[in-house]
Amino acid sequence: MAKEHIYRVSTAWTGASQGTTSSYQSYSREYTAKIEGKPPLVGSADPTFRGDRNLYNPEDLLVIALSACHMLSYLAICARAGIRVIDYSDEAVGKMTRKDGKIQMTEVRLHPKVIIEAGNDLENAIAFHHQAHDECFIANSVAFPILNEPIVLEAQA
Repeated sequence: MAKEHIYRVSTAWTGASQGTTSSYQSYSREYTAKIEGKPPLVGSADPTFRGDRNLYNPEDLLVIALSACHMLSYLAICARAGIRVIDYSDEAVGKMTRKDGKIQMTEVRLHPKVIIEAGNDLENAIAFHHQAHDECFIANSVAFPILNEPIVLEAQA
């Protein structure tokens, strides 16, 4: 049997202090998510749904999770292969639309930009993005496409 990993999060609607859900227009969407031993995360709904644009929303967190999981998978693969990554950044974009009568995330595009040490295997460093996608457990858990458009460069000697 495969090892099971459990993740516990406590989520509480903190907007209740500003009033009840007496109408869709009037209640606060603010919430706090806590994980034991970690700082709390304060979030809200997307501004489209009357949330606070200054706080993280669930859609942001989903795109962050996909981007971070791909990055961590990629870095691990490179480390095991002896490819020295100097820098990694990503400008990920999630797209949410109405599909089949439901509002849902329909794709996420990752745009990782990676710089590796000069003289490392550039071809494998590029190919490892495909392997990272296959190994990313967050990507394996969603039902929409995650498109990957990486740029991998060698550092100047």
